Amino acid sequence: MSRYVRWIVVGAMVMAAGVARASAQSACDRACLGTMLDQYLAAVVKHDPAAVPLVVGFRQTENAINVRPGNGVWKTVTGLGKVQRRYLDTVTGQAAYYGTVEEGSNTILVTMRVRVENRQLTEAEWYLARPDDPGLNGPRQPGRPPANLLNPDYLAQNPPPSRVVPRNQRADRETLVRIVNSYFDAITSHDNSVALTHSGCGRVENGTPTPPGRFLPPVTPAAPPAGRAAPATAANDCVSGLANFNLQMVVARRIPLVDEEAQVVLGCAVFIRRPGSPTPRNVFSEWFVIDDAKIRTIYTAMFYPPADLAVPNWPPFDGHWPLPASTVPTAAAPRQP
Repeated sequence: MSRYVRWIVVGAMVMAAGVARASAQSACDRACLGTMLDQYLAAVVKHDPAAVPLVVGFRQTENAINVRPGNGVWKTVTGLGKVQRRYLDTVTGQAAYYGTVEEGSNTILVTMRVRVENRQLTEAEWYLARPDDPGLNGPRQPGRPPANLLNPDYLAQNPPPSRVVPRNQRADRETLVRIVNSYFDAITSHDNSVALTHSGCGRVENGTPTPPGRFLPPVTPAAPPAGRAAPATAANDCVSGLANFNLQMVVARRIPLVDEEAQVVLGCAVFIRRPGSPTPRNVFSEWFVIDDAKIRTIYTAMFYPPADLAVPNWPPFDGHWPLPASTVPTAAAPRQP
C-alpha cells in the first residue's frame, strides 16, 4: 500500500471515529430525554429560560400561539401538580409531560412536548386547559363548572398508568402508530368497527370521563338545577355514538411521540365540524394507552380555538386549519317559503 493510500485510509478512519464520537455525544437515550424534560419543566417553574439549553430560534407554542421564551407559561406556571406522567421517544428525540400544573391558585391540565437535538431543546408545544377557557358550547357560565370539562380532581383519582410493559407484551412502534390511526379513521368514517379498541374503552377529556367506559369509573354528576332534568347517560365506550358525531373530518394528524416501553402514544389532530355547524373546532392532544394491541384508555388535553386561529401551527402547516370557504363551504341557508 502506497503512502498516499495509507494517508487516505488513516484519514477516513479518523473521520469515521470522529463521526461516531460526535454521534455518541449527541445521542439522547431515555435517561437523557428524561433529564432534559425535567430541566425544562424546572426552568419554566423558575421563570428562567437561561436555566435550560435552548437553541437559537427555539420555537414554543401555547394552544397554537407562538410564545417567546420568558413569556406565557414561563411567567404563569408556579409548580407541577398531583398528576405527572412523563413519556419518552428515543427514535424522534422527543419527551413529553401529561398532567397538571399550578398557575397560582388554579390547577390546569397540560400536554407538553419538547424536542431534543444535540442535547439542546429546539421546540416545545403546549396544550393547556384552564378553568375559564371556552368549551364545546361556548364560554363558561357564572356559577357553572368549567365549560371545557376540566376536572383535575377526577384525573388525580384516575390517572394514566405509570408503567414499563414487559418486552414480550409490547406491540412494535409501527403497530402502535397503526392502532392510533385506526381510531382517527373510525371517527372520520363514523364507523366504530374500524377502531382497534377494547370493548368498554375509556376516554377522559380534560380530566372528565366522556363516557365513563368499563375501564374508568363514572364521575358523580352535580345535582341539576331545579326544574331541569339530569342529562342522559351515553353508551359506555370511547367510540360510541360515532354514527351521529358532528364531524366532517379529522385533519392535521400527527403522531409525534411513541413510548414503546409504556405502550403509550401521543396523537394530535383537529376536528373540523360539519358545514354550517355552529359548534367550534377541537384541537386535541390525545394519549393512547394500548394493551394487547388495542386501545384501552385515551387521555386528552384539548382546547377550542377561535375561528380565525390557524391550528395546530406546527409542520407541515398544510391548510393551517381553518381552510378557506372555497375548500370547505358553509351550508347554504334554507330558502324562505
